[in-house]
Amino acid sequence: MTIYLDHAATAPINEAAIDALNIAMRKLGNASSIHNQGRSVRKDVEDARHKLSELIGANPSEIIFTGSGTEANNLAIKGFFWQHPDRNVIVTSAFEHHAILDPVEWLVEHEGAEQVLIPITKAGVIDLDFLKKVVAERGNEIAVISIMHSNNELGSIQPISEIVKIAGKIPVHTDAVQSFGKVEFNFAALDVTAATISAHKIGGPLGVAALVLKRGLDLTPVLHGGGQEREIRSGTLNAPAIVAFTAAAEYAIANMNNNFQQIRELRDYFVAGLKKCVPDVSINSVSDPALPGIVNATFPGTESDALLLLLDTEGISASAGSACSAGVPRPSHVLVALGLSESDADASLRISIGTTNTKSEIDQVLAVMPSVVERARNAFVVSGLN
Repeated sequence: MTIYLDHAATAPINEAAIDALNIAMRKLGNASSIHNQGRSVRKDVEDARHKLSELIGANPSEIIFTGSGTEANNLAIKGFFWQHPDRNVIVTSAFEHHAILDPVEWLVEHEGAEQVLIPITKAGVIDLDFLKKVVAERGNEIAVISIMHSNNELGSIQPISEIVKIAGKIPVHTDAVQSFGKVEFNFAALDVTAATISAHKIGGPLGVAALVLKRGLDLTPVLHGGGQEREIRSGTLNAPAIVAFTAAAEYAIANMNNNFQQIRELRDYFVAGLKKCVPDVSINSVSDPALPGIVNATFPGTESDALLLLLDTEGISASAGSACSAGVPRPSHVLVALGLSESDADASLRISIGTTNTKSEIDQVLAVMPSVVERARNAFVVSGLN
């Protein structure tokens, strides 16, 4: 039995993306070359850019392809900060992904930035009153506000349009990596200054993402070289991955409503079953408005590492939070920001359900959960005595 319940970390590449990738990889040419082969590849890239822009409600020129969501986030955070030397404050939420928090921390340590963290409510959304106060008192010092579109551990969707209204003329960036292709996302309608999207969360290939940046705006680049992508992100374009990214996005959005319903039903079924088979479990994730497939649960008297290893021996893949923080022995900063103690945060798992999961798989997981939790608790007691 092998059951994959870590779709928030990366999703299985879908057939549409595989087909597009196979065709594009067989074409020879650098999209920056002026000969016929180069122009042919460039056309593929621009066709993909145009289609992707239609899918997200943007202009083609607003899409800047990058190698990852982390790179796009770094480009946004550092780019906006460097673009405004008279403003040194960066506003983020207390439960942002480390792809936002770590670049901000670097700017604090090396460039004299000041970070302001917006707290989150028990419902898993940022405190808008706190944000209003910060903007009212320090608006002329703020270089950028960056708030994720949805949280990767709780699933909660953030009030981005309201944040934009509060921000006024201050640039607003949103990390929409978890949202894009799963819930409604429209760049123009949100009116954000910039947004990050990624391929591998929606069934596309690894190693390609995009920063969507409003027309007419420049950012100080992180990379310097050939001047590709509006001279904001230099580097030879990964044309096959870009074409496959768009194919995956087109497929995901065409099936988004059906997928949402299917995944949400499996999520609710799992939560109901989990509460029955592990009565003292505490569900941290929210159900509305939220991503359809994320379940974050605390199992008192356990440690997440033990739970993950025991599940893995049963052929079940899950996580304790962001995969980008894997191997770091510390409780989830997201759950601590939500108000959990460090011990409770360290006893929590993230189950993320996707389109490839079935009710039969959920039943198999529920069948082994009582034993897994009991063994994890026994291990916790023993380790506590040592």
